[in-house]
Amino acid sequence: MPSLKDIRSRIDTTRNTQQITKAMKLVSAAKLRKAQNAIVNMRPYAQSLLRVIANIAATGRVSHPLFTPPTEVRKVLLVVLSSDRGLCGGFNAQINRFVDQYLRQNKPKYEAVDTIFIGRRSLDFFMRRGITPIESLTKLDKEISLDLASTMAEKLVKRYLAGEYQEIRIVYNEFKSAISQTVVCETLLPIDLSKQTLSGGESSALGFSQDMIFEPAPELMIEQLLVKHFSIQMFRYMAESVASEHGARMTAMENATNNAKDVLAKLTLTYNKLRQEKITTELIEIVSGAEAL
Repeated sequence: MPSLKDIRSRIDTTRNTQQITKAMKLVSAAKLRKAQNAIVNMRPYAQSLLRVIANIAATGRVSHPLFTPPTEVRKVLLVVLSSDRGLCGGFNAQINRFVDQYLRQNKPKYEAVDTIFIGRRSLDFFMRRGITPIESLTKLDKEISLDLASTMAEKLVKRYLAGEYQEIRIVYNEFKSAISQTVVCETLLPIDLSKQTLSGGESSALGFSQDMIFEPAPELMIEQLLVKHFSIQMFRYMAESVASEHGARMTAMENATNNAKDVLAKLTLTYNKLRQEKITTELIEIVSGAEAL
């Protein structure tokens, strides 16, 4: 049976922990609002940019190796986005579990499956399991910017055009809400335009024709649009991951604060019971001593 001093010490420690988790929840909530606004404003632009590229490609007047499917996929590059810090629930665990399963299932199918880790948590997790990436990037939550995304996108495009890989895929947590993040594995290269062409979707409903007049030439437009497309997409992936991290941390800290509240209630009840027992015992001793005199 713990003493009153031990229980009092546990109550103080739990109360201090509760204050820390509550403060971390408020910080994550403030960061989440900013990150969520950036994601909401960015998604329509990224989708519209891809739709413009698909519209140009649908005319059949231009071709580009970035949206030409390879005849054979021998080497695959997997880009994994995680966080640098913990205390965010299952945010990193579900990413690591998905990537580990993907590597187990797909390594026998291809000649090689290489990895790039953006975020320290996944990097440390797989380094301990003997998986060394060809490149890594940390401090994502502090250094996320369009320039950083453009640099990473340029490196990936160069590796693809050089023939080092026939497919580049990216794994990240897509932000749904503060309590929901979904692991998504998308093919970054080659670009899949099958769902964005003029032959279907909203474009055909608007009555567009494939016989278009371009100014300037579509060959010049497609090069600039592709560069911008990959920069924006990579920045969106990073922003989605950061927003998901803040949402997961806010939820985790809220749960931790509630759990600390429950623990405090139980400890306080135990403390009061022991205190009452001790007072009762002392009163009995005083009364017994008085009667003996």
